[in-house]
Amino acid sequence: MSTKTIDVPSDSQCIDFLWEAGCKKRVVVHCATVRAVAEVIADGIPEADKDLVIAGALLHDIGRSKDHTIMHAYIGSQIAQKLGLCNELVEIIRKHTGAGLDQDDVKEFGLPAGDYMPSTLEEKIVAHADNMVSDNRVVSYMHSVDKLAGKGAQKGADRVATLHKELSGLFGRDLDTIIDEIGEYPKLKGVKAD
Repeated sequence: MSTKTIDVPSDSQCIDFLWEAGCKKRVVVHCATVRAVAEVIADGIPEADKDLVIAGALLHDIGRSKDHTIMHAYIGSQIAQKLGLCNELVEIIRKHTGAGLDQDDVKEFGLPAGDYMPSTLEEKIVAHADNMVSDNRVVSYMHSVDKLAGKGAQKGADRVATLHKELSGLFGRDLDTIIDEIGEYPKLKGVKAD
């Protein structure tokens, strides 16, 4: 077991950051739902820094307080930096879109130059937990695969499927079984879905 060297905000601090940034309730509920999925994944992969995963899941869409395009991930990373959050959280937020964006995607979407591919275990868990949540409903990863393929983003769809397989292998079972474990509308911590 490693010693914690980064300061990670608590659940309530993360929820406060979302509200203070101007996120709508729908976004906060979505983030809390992603947190529920990410926590189960982190519990099943002991190498993951669970506190970092939970904070990253809660804060991944903080950029939606300002923008609802693909740019929200970059904007969110900038908000996180201004809040003085650790670089690990900044990177989780910037790299959470789909299963990452390659350099062709970055150029096509007009994003600032940089690496948008999740590489750490925690970045991958948050990105994929987000792939398994549609609004506030936990769904199969195929929901994201089909959505991306339907938009003509086959490379992105393939990356989501590959990430699902990788994390399922580390988890020891198909991550889609999480739906049976926590339900499509899991009990949320720190926020009410109504």
